Amino acid sequence: MTTITAISRQKRNPDRVNLYLDGNFAFGLAAIAAVGLKIGQTLTEAEIAALQKADELEKAKLAAIRYIEYRPRSVREVEKKLRDKGYDDPVIQAVVERLQEVALLDDAAFARYWVEQRETFRPRSRMALQQELRQKGIGRQQIDEAVAEVDEYEAARRAAQKKLSRWQQLDEAGFKQKMGGFLQRRGFPYEIIRDIIATFWEEIATHADDADDADDANDHNR
Repeated sequence: MTTITAISRQKRNPDRVNLYLDGNFAFGLAAIAAVGLKIGQTLTEAEIAALQKADELEKAKLAAIRYIEYRPRSVREVEKKLRDKGYDDPVIQAVVERLQEVALLDDAAFARYWVEQRETFRPRSRMALQQELRQKGIGRQQIDEAVAEVDEYEAARRAAQKKLSRWQQLDEAGFKQKMGGFLQRRGFPYEIIRDIIATFWEEIATHADDADDADDANDHNR
């Protein structure tokens, strides 16, 4: 049996305390894990081990929360992050379960978020989205639900629109090569790529003809 002889809040981290046993510093604890401890209390080896385990769990939970504060994460991403930080699987599993209970981890919600972000900033095909979500550890049903409403033609059109100003000065062959390769890398099927390229090239050609007609009219007026 050992006796708690002091409990002091850490200067650098007020959310943690230092625990002293039998007059000597023993270890640090998350303040929440130290709730209920008091000076003069005796602890068995099993109770000390339980406190250290609770502290390990709390540190892992805080690490996971910091990780998902930046953006939503999948369960697999959080598991990998904690594993990379050296936490054992039982601790990781306990953290994941707790975060799922309070809806901070939700693979279905993550899949919807991922698709919405891609649709807004980097449109791509259903196939490309499915592959990305599989790599994030999302299940098939959740993936299918997340991509069900994706309009591939509209996504391809928006993706192409973002590149139009860069390539519209190219000749027809150069434009088709650049735009075709770009849309292919985004995973869009050939039929959609063909239609999108034809539509945009027709617009470019029409604008060029209109500009030529305007120049001819100006020359005639002079």
